[in-house]
This record gives sequence, structure tokens and C-alpha cells, in this order.
Amino acid sequence: MEEQDGSESSGEDGSDSSGTDGTDTEEGSDDSGPSGTATVWYSLSESEKDEREAAIQQFEEQTDHSIDNSDISDMEQKTTSAIPAGQGPHTFEWAHDWVGDYTERGFLVDRSDDLGVDLDQFTPAAAEAAQFDGGVYGLPHDSETVTLIYNTDIVDEAPETVEEMRSTMEEFHDPENNQYGLGYPFNDPYFLSGWLQAFDGHLFDPEADEALGVDSEEVIEGAQFAVDNFAPYMPNDPQYEPQASVFAEGNAAFAINGPWYLSTLNEKGINYEVTELPTAEGASPTPYTGITMWYFTTGMEDGGDDIVAAQEFIEWYTTNEDLLLENAEEQGSIPVLQSLVDGGELPDSVQGFAQSVEQGVPMPSDPRMNQVWDPVKNALTKMFNGDDDPQPALEQAADEIRSNWE
Repeated sequence: MEEQDGSESSGEDGSDSSGTDGTDTEEGSDDSGPSGTATVWYSLSESEKDEREAAIQQFEEQTDHSIDNSDISDMEQKTTSAIPAGQGPHTFEWAHDWVGDYTERGFLVDRSDDLGVDLDQFTPAAAEAAQFDGGVYGLPHDSETVTLIYNTDIVDEAPETVEEMRSTMEEFHDPENNQYGLGYPFNDPYFLSGWLQAFDGHLFDPEADEALGVDSEEVIEGAQFAVDNFAPYMPNDPQYEPQASVFAEGNAAFAINGPWYLSTLNEKGINYEVTELPTAEGASPTPYTGITMWYFTTGMEDGGDDIVAAQEFIEWYTTNEDLLLENAEEQGSIPVLQSLVDGGELPDSVQGFAQSVEQGVPMPSDPRMNQVWDPVKNALTKMFNGDDDPQPALEQAADEIRSNWE
């Protein structure tokens, strides 16, 4: 996926219930039974689409099934309108944080009794992300978070602290000559979560005594830290595209972005390294992490050849070592298939993201989290533009969230 306004996704494992293990054999077509057509939706950047279509073609060649695939520009709007009308896909790809909300709204179906793969094949966090209230509502293939990327033509070595990073940004930052210290989508809570939660705070934790922490002292401290240390060295538009493009054009020393961004950097010929987020005045950044998965929609509720095709595609994709390793190498995807995580074959750039995944915490899948993103995004935009200080901006956001919950 490209940008994460509270979520983003990708694809990962692959073995189907017919015995296909991701290798080019003809056995899958003999064993998979009658052919079906699975309807599959995803939302990808231009650089990712060719790889996805090649993977789908590979699946079709290995089985008797076909895939009716579509790239969807607004997945949330499309799924929430099409699925209840009976016009949705059998499966769609997105980060795990919709599991709770979509389950409660009747958009997903529990397929725990129909799985042809063992959830133990995935990392524990990924296996847990696909479940809600004891049901299994999809299968995972990648993890994602944001981390620090630096241009090796500008920066000699990875900074271990924000103070070191700031020293380099100050030296390089020269907006009049189109040079910036940092490209960072500042208005997106997913991207800023590492710093908002760095000082022992949380945006939302359903297990905490006070679930909503948006207006807590700790989160306000993290927001102030981000405003002071990052905003002065960025282009003056906090949105994704202008922040991402400045580093991709070679005009910024650092970027904070996700693994989906690496394919763009590779296309642009940027020399870069990926490293974990630096420490913040002794505190450790705690970014949100996402698990990208193929969801089981209510379109998979009934039997039939099309449902078999969808199930086999999902299981093939999420357990296919060759495919997932290629995604890691070409797109920077972070597999959650345990055999790849333990195998030592992942590229260095992916290992850098994996370190930040270890730093982070999974996005809550509690349905109430959906009411958190937009008010916090508006608060971050006000802070970046200098229209409000962190405390009043976040207090207003918290009031709006609580009101929406009621």
C-alpha cells in the first residue's frame, strides 16, 4: 500500500488447500477441483500493481481458477457500500485494524472451520491480528510500520538519537534551494504515532484504565517533541505526496515512511539505507504497526466453486515463500510467514523495518479506534501549520472522539 491514514497494506504467504506451495508445478490444477472465479480487491501504488498482477497470473496458471481483480482508490468507501449491498469482493487486502469494526458491522465471515493452513505458520502478532472474538476473518501476509530512511549521498551514517538527526537536518536544510532536512507526512497519526507514544503514552488502548489517551500529558509531550524537532525541517505542506516526493527526488536528507515507499525510491535511483527510529531524549519511539491481510468477506459465506477459488488464492498467496521473498526484495515488504522471518534471507532494508516493527505496537482493532484517526489528524494539521499548540489541539480532538463514541 501506499499511504497509511490509519492503515495500509500489502501481500504475503501462499499455499492453498489443494497442496500448492508456491512452486511452479502442475499438481495444483489437478487437485483443486472445479474451476471458480474469485473477486479480489486491493489498493496499490503504481509501482506495486505489476507485481500483483504477475502474482495473480502465476496463481491462475497453477490452478484451474481465475481471478477478477480490481485496484480500488478508496477502499473504505467502496467496501462499506458494496459489501452490505451484496456487490463486494470475496476478499480484499488491507491492514488488520478494520477487523473489529467490519466484523461487528457484518461485513466479514469467520472461516476458522474452513482453513487449509495453520495459523502457527505466521508470527504470533500476525496470527492474532487476523482474529477477533475467537473467529478468523482473514489471513496475514506482511507487517508494516514507518521508520527512518536516509539518503546515503547526504548522510554518512544512521543517527542513533534525534539530536544527532537534528544536527544533520540543520546542516542540509535550505528551502530556498529546494533542500530539506526531512520528508515526513506530519498530518497522519499513523506516521506520527511513534513520537506521540514515545513518552509512555498511548493514543488508544482498550486494555488501559483510560482507553483514550489522546489528551494525556504523555501524548501532548510527544506531540510537542515532534513539532519542535521535525516540523521546522520539512516542506510546508504536511500531506503525504509533497513530503514523500521531496526525499524521492533526492532533495531531503531523511524520510520517515513505510515499506511501500521503497519501490518508489528504487525507481528513482535514490541511494538510501533503512534504519530504526532514533531515540527521543532517552525515550523510545513506539510506532503503530499494521498487519496486511486478505479479509474474508461475507461474499465467502456460501459454498461454491468461486468460494473455493478465493480461499485457495488467499492461502496460496499468504504461504508462498518465493512470492513473499520476491515482494521483500522488490517492494520492501516485511513478511510475517515465520519460515521467512527466521530464514535469514530478507534484504537489509526489510530488516530495518523489521526492527521498527519490534519497537512498535499493533494498531488497535477495536471498532472505537475508527473514531480516533480523523480528529487527531486535524489536530496534527493545526500544530504543523502553527494554528494551535499541541495541548488545546489534542484536547479538542479528545472531546470530539468521546462525543462520537457516545
